[in-house]
Amino acid sequence: MTLTSAFCATDSIAASSAPDPSHAGSPGGVCAIHQPNLFPRLSTVAKLYAADRWIVLDNVQFARRDYQHRARLAALDEPARQQWLTLPTRLPHGRPTPIDQARLAEPGRSRRTVSLLTRQYYGRSRYWPAVRDVLDAVLDQFEDTDHVSDVAEASTVALLAALGWSGEILRSSAIPTRSGRSERLADLAAATSSTHYLCGTGGWRYLDTQAFDAHDIQVLSFHTPADTGDPLWRWARHISSLWALSRIGPEALAALLAAQRDHRLLGGFT
Repeated sequence: MTLTSAFCATDSIAASSAPDPSHAGSPGGVCAIHQPNLFPRLSTVAKLYAADRWIVLDNVQFARRDYQHRARLAALDEPARQQWLTLPTRLPHGRPTPIDQARLAEPGRSRRTVSLLTRQYYGRSRYWPAVRDVLDAVLDQFEDTDHVSDVAEASTVALLAALGWSGEILRSSAIPTRSGRSERLADLAAATSSTHYLCGTGGWRYLDTQAFDAHDIQVLSFHTPADTGDPLWRWARHISSLWALSRIGPEALAALLAAQRDHRLLGGFT
């Protein structure tokens, strides 16, 4: 399978986070569907990087023990030493509150914490300018919104932009779907004219591929390397990708993700 080149280029990080109002997207290509995560893990960034479009799954239930409002930061030279960076969150409707309705409980304090901890962990990296650009894009969000999903989405968009990814970004809340988990994902892929759906390891535990077969959409499995000596992949599912960006820089990290994408998409999925 050949990756589509039908990307929707963006002029800025802010512009790339705005959903396409038509929600149809460019026809064809690979879509990834994932909740907005705060400074997401490398495994998540790798999956999004391999797709032509990211559909932000922002209208499902917020999960306090997930990565929507928190990230694990790891020490630059000692990744096993980790600390949670958490945005205190208020749920206006209790447990059933959708992600896009969750609110920052303490926006000012959260902004200061994000700034201080990120600088503490990665400020001495030789690639700090690239990390700082990502950080600044997130800090700007605190000035404009109290929605947790906006801040989390901005962090992912900024990381992808730092790596040169220029795909489409759309939000599930703008697209009508059925309520079943597999049916929702299949409807999102179909509504955005995608021909392939990129499924991570977590999704395979519950995914019903027949929902995609009905739309003639092929489901592709995506996973990052396991049992590897490369520390970047060893920690890919545990810590924020800010650590990888700080360790090897945006150019080397983009090359690593491109090689992984091409191995999975061009060499076949296993």
